[in-house]
Amino acid sequence: MARSKKHLGRYVDPRTDFGWKFYFGREDNKILLIEFLNSLFHGEKIISDLRYKPVEQDGDYEEMRRVVFDLHCIGSDGEVFIIEMQQLFQEFFKDRAVYYTSRLINKQLARGKKGSDYYLPEVYFIGILEFDMDRNGSSEISRVTERPYFYDVALCDKLTKEIFYDKLGYKMISLPLFNKQPEELETVMDQWLYLLKHLSTMDRLPSFLDKRIFGLIFEIGEIGKLTEEELMSYEASLKHKRDAESVFNSAKKSGEALGHAKGLAEGKAEGKAEGLAEGLAEGERKKALETAKAFKEMGLPIADIAKGTGLSVEEIEKL
Repeated sequence: MARSKKHLGRYVDPRTDFGWKFYFGREDNKILLIEFLNSLFHGEKIISDLRYKPVEQDGDYEEMRRVVFDLHCIGSDGEVFIIEMQQLFQEFFKDRAVYYTSRLINKQLARGKKGSDYYLPEVYFIGILEFDMDRNGSSEISRVTERPYFYDVALCDKLTKEIFYDKLGYKMISLPLFNKQPEELETVMDQWLYLLKHLSTMDRLPSFLDKRIFGLIFEIGEIGKLTEEELMSYEASLKHKRDAESVFNSAKKSGEALGHAKGLAEGKAEGKAEGLAEGLAEGERKKALETAKAFKEMGLPIADIAKGTGLSVEEIEKL
């Protein structure tokens, strides 16, 4: 189409907000989400159908209002799925995942219902992350597991390792940690993750991906087939993703530079060296403040901004 631009590539990037909803958030394409979820469960359960639910859940208190899910689906057996694509690191991501599932579990019990009928449907949280969820945690996990990019979490007995409750689960993918090459793709899940990570740079359906499963994505995902309105939305979503990544990376660099400058200032006893370090620290602090202000205008959580820039919560709140 006329407004299609070569720099956008040939296929819509599923790692943008527009692309994620475009491929997986539409009723007429729900077979894609069903196939993707079945690849994550790998026979643990078989999902035959899905129906989409509204993406907002109201909290009980004002500060809990507008808990937003990317996708909220109900399976053919009554199971509930929360599916999210997260682009930027969030410090309390695990807490939020547990909160989301807790809210949904709570809503399954009818208000004012009498008796002891606490039978609940299965509830699952599926997170597709563009960051290393445990980047600040122990690296022991990455050394001992075969799939450091895939977190398959359930409630289990710590001693026997047996599943204690099999109707609550968390499946998280850290895409940056998935680095398999085409010849290393062993499962359908591997193929899905490779596709999510590399689709925007492809120019055709490669032979190593199952055409029966992935053919529809390549059929509907061509940027040249987007309507004018869809193309505008995609370009805006792509720009937002790139801007957010740029601001976050700048904040990270500023925070690292500020920490380096502070260390230099503390380590130099001589006045000249100390003055030089203080000047550097002041310059980096100014950059950190500018970056924090941009983050705040984007609506990112203040705790995350503080972590990325090295500034205090109080300093950021005053901006």
